Order: sequence, then structure tokens, then C-alpha cells
Amino acid sequence: MLSRHNAPLRQVALAVALATTSVALPLRAQDRPDPLAMPYMEAMTWTEIRDAIGAGRKVAIIPTGGTEQNGPHMVMGKHNYIVTFAAGVLANRLGNALVAPTLQYVPEGDYTRPGFGDKPGVISLLQPAYEQVLDAAVRSLKVHGFTDIILIGDSGGNQRGMVNVAKVLNTEWGGSGVRVHAITDYYEQGRTLIRDYLNKTYGWSEQVVGSHAGTSDTSQLLYVFAQGIRTDKLALNGGSPDAGVQGDPTKASAEIGKIAIDFKVNAALAQFRASSGGAKP
Repeated sequence: MLSRHNAPLRQVALAVALATTSVALPLRAQDRPDPLAMPYMEAMTWTEIRDAIGAGRKVAIIPTGGTEQNGPHMVMGKHNYIVTFAAGVLANRLGNALVAPTLQYVPEGDYTRPGFGDKPGVISLLQPAYEQVLDAAVRSLKVHGFTDIILIGDSGGNQRGMVNVAKVLNTEWGGSGVRVHAITDYYEQGRTLIRDYLNKTYGWSEQVVGSHAGTSDTSQLLYVFAQGIRTDKLALNGGSPDAGVQGDPTKASAEIGKIAIDFKVNAALAQFRASSGGAKP
């Protein structure tokens, strides 16, 4: 049994059970990673991780999420729930990967600027510190025998630091057989694909779908962690100009959420395979 310190994993486990009964789309087993077991390192013992590496699981995924406001209808940990789940799907599809604990503190703006505290709960790790944490995590995983280390981020502010860290370490480790992959297509291609899909399928414009806490974001959390949505608070643009929502979350569904996450994972797979010379595990 997980302790109280593993609340995010417990909550994802509950979401898995809920979504399995509420999502109409057919699901494959590998689309539902078990949050209480491999591939999640924080749910494994060190000997289990050692044995998994010895058996060939030498790809490590470091997910980065965020702690930010998502309007009155959605919890602050939206990105963490989504990227943790998606990283498990990615690991299972790769077949030779483990998932490191999700980094929940990322760049969310300058906390010294006026107005930063208007929506309480946002935690920002400024860019230099964010990159230092990523750098340390990657270096730690290299020591344990991982040969490919994937960085994915569920928010726009996460991407630059991932690219910077990968560039520095790949230069430093050239010829070592270890490579860091900043998989920016997970976020960049993923959001473009779901917006195009919703426009072609339903005729919804980019303004309707929204760029923050709108249709796509809300749908993904409905699919992964439905308890994180306050259904009585769903409203176009959050119901007020200062709600912190861009788009229409009332159009969200778990079915759309699954499609959005599939787009993100598939984009990540394609970019990783391209950066690894096209090899499929």
C-alpha cells in the first residue's frame, strides 16, 4: 500500500478505475499504465529498478508538469496528472522504459512581478533552477545505467529548459553511448494535432478550443483524473474575464481527452525514434 506521501499516484489510480468505466472508446491494456507498479520508478523498489535495467529497460522518461492556476473548474496539478499518465503510456508503448518521478515545479513566470499572487497556489521555478534540477536528474539516471533519457513537458514554459539541458549534456557525453532526448513534439505537435482534429471534426475554432484550461486541457484531465474537474464551475472562458481560462471547457469530454493524449504520445514516439536512428524497441 502507498503511504500518504504518494497521494498523486493514489489519485491517478482512482482515476484509472473511474475512466475505465466512463470512456466509450475501446482501450488497449497498454493505454492504461498501472500507477502503482512498473514503469513508475517511485512505485518500485531499488532492486526492482536494478533488475528492470538489467533486463533491458534502459530508457528513462523524465516528465515535467507544473503547478499553476487552471481556472475555477480545474485543479492546480492538471499538468502533473496528465504528463504522469502520458509518460506511462509512452513507456509501455516503448516496452523498454521506466518513468522517473514527475517534476511538478517548472517555470511559471516571475513571482516578483505585480499580480503574480492574484491566483494563489501557483509555484514557479525560475529557468536557471529548473534547468539545474533537470540536469541533476539526468546525470543521476545516467549513473544507474540508462542509455537514453527522454524529457517531456506538458507546458510551453518547460520546453526551452529541456532543449538547453539536452544540448549541453549531449555535447559533454558525445561518444559515451548515452543520449538525452528533448521531446518537444509531445507538447508542440500534440496541441496542434488536437486543435486540427477538433476543428475538422466539430468545426470548433482555435478560440473555442482555447489555449489554456479550455476544451483540450479539460478533456485530458477528464480522461486521466476526472475528480480534478469541478463540473459545476464549467463555463466559457471560466465565466469571467479574469478567471484564467481561454476557451470553452463545457465542450470537454473524456473521449476527446484520450484522443489528445494519443496524439501527444504518438508525436513523442515519432520524435524519439527519429532521434534514435529510427530503431523500434
